[in-house]
Amino acid sequence: MAYVFHVMTQEEAENIAFNWHYEGDYSFYDMEADEEDMEEFLNPETRGDSTFAVKKEEDLVAFFSVKKVNESSVDIGLGMRPDLTGKGMGDAFLKASLKFVEGSYSPDRITLSVATFNQRAINAYRKIGFRDMETFMQATNGSTYEFLKMSYTCA
Repeated sequence: MAYVFHVMTQEEAENIAFNWHYEGDYSFYDMEADEEDMEEFLNPETRGDSTFAVKKEEDLVAFFSVKKVNESSVDIGLGMRPDLTGKGMGDAFLKASLKFVEGSYSPDRITLSVATFNQRAINAYRKIGFRDMETFMQATNGSTYEFLKMSYTCA
């Protein structure tokens, strides 16, 4: 069954923000871990029409956001439901996400940023064709963390 992307509803945003809790180091990705990020995620105006709920067989399995950087490039953010992570589903989800972005936005390049401790995600991104660009420090979740900027060249 295919992944279906649609503009996120308020109910879906609240479900993700308040009910999706990751284990161990991955709790870094809980929406509640950063008040500013959570407020932005919960605000329909800041989400606009560029934050998507992703469903598979009517089941909410992920979220996905797209930010246009310039005419040829978009930056993405994504998250999979906690109980589905680490189960080998990332490859299919990432491929479906890239297909969605290419079909909807027609970019030449797609970028994303990932915390450097998250080697599981970094390996998944590399596997489907993302390449390392640079590392940078970013203040979030009450501290400063190292992130890796990655880039994917569209076909």
